[in-house]
Amino acid sequence: MAGRNAAASPLAASANQDQMGASGTWENNFGQGFTTQQVSDINSQLSQTRTQRVRAAIFPETLESGTSFPYPQRDPSNPTAVQKLSEPSHMLKQAVTGILNYQDDADLVVRVAPELIRLLSSRDPQAVASAQLMCNQLSKKEASRVAMAKSQPLVAAICGSLQTANQPQNYIDVCSALCNMSRNSVGLQAIHGGGVIPLLIKLLGSSIEKVVFLAMTCLHNLLLHQKGSKEVIIQHGGVLKISQLFKVNNAKFLALAADSLQMLSYGIEEVKEEISSTGVVEELIRIMSSAEYEKLLWTCSRLLKVLSVNGKAKVIIIQHKGMQILGGLLNQQPATPMSKSIMSNCLWTLRNLSDVATKNDNVDNLIQKLVMLLSSGDISWATCASGVLSNLTCNNSRNKMSCTQFNGVHGLVLVIKLCLESGVPDMTEPAICALRHITARHPEANNAQNSVRKEGGIPLICEMLERQQAGNNWPVIKAVIGLVRNLALAAANVDILNQCNVVMHLTGLLQYSFGILQHEMSTGIQESPEAFDGVKMEEVVEWSTAALHILARNPNIRAAIRSLNVIPIMINILYLNNSNMVRVVCGLLNELSRDEEGARVIEMEGATEQLQNLVHTPDTHIAAYSASVLYNILSFMDNKSSAEYMKRLSVDLTNQMNNEIRTRGEQDMLDTQHNFAVDEQWQNQPLQEMDPTQTQQQIGMYGSDL
Repeated sequence: MAGRNAAASPLAASANQDQMGASGTWENNFGQGFTTQQVSDINSQLSQTRTQRVRAAIFPETLESGTSFPYPQRDPSNPTAVQKLSEPSHMLKQAVTGILNYQDDADLVVRVAPELIRLLSSRDPQAVASAQLMCNQLSKKEASRVAMAKSQPLVAAICGSLQTANQPQNYIDVCSALCNMSRNSVGLQAIHGGGVIPLLIKLLGSSIEKVVFLAMTCLHNLLLHQKGSKEVIIQHGGVLKISQLFKVNNAKFLALAADSLQMLSYGIEEVKEEISSTGVVEELIRIMSSAEYEKLLWTCSRLLKVLSVNGKAKVIIIQHKGMQILGGLLNQQPATPMSKSIMSNCLWTLRNLSDVATKNDNVDNLIQKLVMLLSSGDISWATCASGVLSNLTCNNSRNKMSCTQFNGVHGLVLVIKLCLESGVPDMTEPAICALRHITARHPEANNAQNSVRKEGGIPLICEMLERQQAGNNWPVIKAVIGLVRNLALAAANVDILNQCNVVMHLTGLLQYSFGILQHEMSTGIQESPEAFDGVKMEEVVEWSTAALHILARNPNIRAAIRSLNVIPIMINILYLNNSNMVRVVCGLLNELSRDEEGARVIEMEGATEQLQNLVHTPDTHIAAYSASVLYNILSFMDNKSSAEYMKRLSVDLTNQMNNEIRTRGEQDMLDTQHNFAVDEQWQNQPLQEMDPTQTQQQIGMYGSDL
């Protein structure tokens, strides 16, 4: 210490000289001199021991009152070792202090709980009010509310005190205490196990706005975090009580109510029915059309998505122009993550509604927005938009025209390409179904058929057909077959289809599916629909044959079909009791019999006898086709064979053939080619409800259109 003081004396002398006005090296080097006080502080600092300096930095509270430690100012980017130690030390002290205070708060509740219970049960309103206020104050601290929740008698006393409450503040204090307790798991268990839920539901009918808000918040916390609360709330009429509050003009409260109803109705059809009968659906649509609070839009859109799988709710939403309102919220570039979630909810709601809205014609703006989303690059949005378009264009010529005019073909082909590149070919089903719909039976169908080719869609579609040869996704197979049939109606598409080996793929599917049918007929055991994802093998046979029928108009393709040995299968189908399959087979045989070789093979396989029988069938299309096939066979026979063959035909059969062919048959066949089947209605399933803990993104089965 003596050495330190001695070393400091020259510094003090220099400071004194500077103080007297001498111009020394300090001024020259630093621009201004040190004062006497500064020099004194520096001497004091240097005179400190290391232990004293560390103690002063880390434990400043140990310094004597009135003393301070002048620690030198350093570059903040380069702290000293003592400075590095001081910060975590202070944090540790604060943590220890917090633990001590936490325990003090908990001990306080334990000590005063008996007295609080006594006061809450008192007949003195003033004493009860004071105890309620104290409970409210205690519940604001974490340790206190945990300790309160652990005392079931105290919780019961708090709830029971409302029986004698006569002032609004009494209700507010009790509800606030319960709401605070619901912020942790211990409190939630106490509320659920203590039978408090019926009281909270009753308080939803209070005339005090703050009480209703606190009760709703408490119930919402229970639904989010306490298992079993959902069933208790439903059992005690909570659904109806919450539903009656949707006319409140408070955005935050409505967000809580909508989210609560969403959790209550998820997966329970009876609750959806009850909500749909209370006018909530109409209020939700009103909110979606006018609200600006983003969280309210999000919770309402989630609730609508759950309700949109209920038949009654679907009708209400559509009648109140809900589809147009939801469509107005579709935006290709959402501003925030929540707005993106709102848009996803709207899309799934539209998908769930679209199977009922197939007759709606005033959805042009919606269709335009959906077509724009096809090019968004988001595979989930694109496939969902495709599903909505698939249903809206089912059996609806105007919607088909709108989709075509808005260049929907371009977007749908992009979706198929995106799914293939992403390695999820099964997700192409809705886009393929939508393409199948807009390529048939409306004034713009031919333009759509040619647009698929111009957009490079035919190779992609044929690739899908090739990928599905193993039969791993029968709904996709069925959809692709129907689309190929429609595309073949445009003559310019046939050559490209042929180059992509579509005939070979179709005949392969025909042989495979017919083999399954033969096995079922021989064993008497029918495969369950689940084995083929709900697709019947009769449909695959029928649709494959229908596609080959249209393709067989081309002479080169007729030759290819003959070479693949499918005519024997066609003859076997003629004997089945299935008018749809027989009709398309007769149509294909009619095309094949236009060539001499085809007519010869059909006759050699023994088809003529059954064709004679089919001429007299009540189905005019089957009769016309059968008569035409027989006429073609006869026209290629030599005179001798023809004469012998004609002897085996009755006069009635000969007249029937001539009449069918010359008067009505050709027109009937032409009509059949363009009206092979009506669109299939997609039966929507409740796949897109929003679980409170996770988001489901599943694609359902979509309709067909030939």
